[in-house]
This record gives sequence, structure tokens and C-alpha cells, in this order.
Amino acid sequence: MKSIEEYIAEGAKEGAIRSGIILGIRMALLGLKELGIDDPSLERRSLITFVEIDRCLPDALQLVTGCRLGNRTLKFRDLGKFAATFVHLKSGRAIRIAAKERANELAIERAPGVSREEALQVAYRRFSDADLFFRQSVRPALPPEDLPGARTPRVICTGCGEGINFGREVTLNQKPICRSCAGESYFQMIQDESDPFRSPGCLNLDFS
Repeated sequence: MKSIEEYIAEGAKEGAIRSGIILGIRMALLGLKELGIDDPSLERRSLITFVEIDRCLPDALQLVTGCRLGNRTLKFRDLGKFAATFVHLKSGRAIRIAAKERANELAIERAPGVSREEALQVAYRRFSDADLFFRQSVRPALPPEDLPGARTPRVICTGCGEGINFGREVTLNQKPICRSCAGESYFQMIQDESDPFRSPGCLNLDFS
């Protein structure tokens, strides 16, 4: 396992490092320690990480653990919390780690006269794990279709005709429908009849 300073050097962008990356590195190192993992590169499909916020934390977790969205070992659950859950499939153990808000307050109190960012960077390097984090053994929801290497049939949405993977479809009138057609879309279609590449669009069916 590399040292925190080695990971910080790797995580620096344009010669600078943000405090959130440092805290994320510390969180990832603690998660691996709690699971007894010394070399995450040897756990390529048996280590899964759930991250609960975007921005700095996913980058730091990917840097240390090697978990990625692309190989389905990094899972994003947008809860707006600086927290992550580390799952070791071989042992069946999982640990959730969350940042303590009080740590930020202490960092600023103990470093008067410097910027908030400077104070946090120093604190995140020097504070103990107990000062920085809460930790709790947990049992995450991880169905078989969400595991790395899972193979499931591709289903065609009867609304828009697009393919759906990993059991993400819903059923309406005994027919498979994608979640966008079921009203869970994150976008709104802008129809342009002159565009030859346009999608046929979603049904946005009413379940009420």
C-alpha cells in the first residue's frame, strides 16, 4: 500500500491538491484497513465501493481502491453526504465511513490566520482517523445483477425501442418499459422533425 503522501502526489491536479481529495484518500485507506486489504489491485472484482456524493470523493476513492464505474465496482448513490461504503465480497464484510462535520470546525479553530482550505488540508493530513470519521459495519443492498461480470438478458423497451440492461426495466400491462418511458427520466425530449438521428422519444406513461 502506498503512503498518503504518495496518493496525494498522484491526485494533485495542475500541481495543486484540494482538501476533499486528501480527506477522500484518508477515507479510502481507512476502508481498506478495516477490511484487511493491503493491496486493492489483487481484489479487482471482490472489492466494491458505494460513494454517496460526487466531486472530489469519487476521484479519491478510484485513485486508492481502483474501483471504477466502468468495471461496475464503483457505485454512485447520490445522497449528498461525504461518505462511502466499502464491500469485500470474499469475506462478506462491509464498512460505511462518513466524514465528521466537527473535524472541519476543529481544523479552522486550530489554525487561525490561514485560509479555510489551508486549515483543512493540514488537518486532513494530521488528524487521527477517529477525529475525521464515523465508521459502522453495514449490509448494503447488492443484488446479483449489480455485481461485476453479471450477465442479464437485454430487454427492449416497448415504448421507445431502446435496449435496457441489468434488470432496470419496469413492467406495464405485462410489457417491459424503460424507466424514462415510465416517467423517471432526467431529461426532457426536444423534438426536431428535421433531425435524422432523433430518438422516437419516450412514452412518459402515467401510472396514477
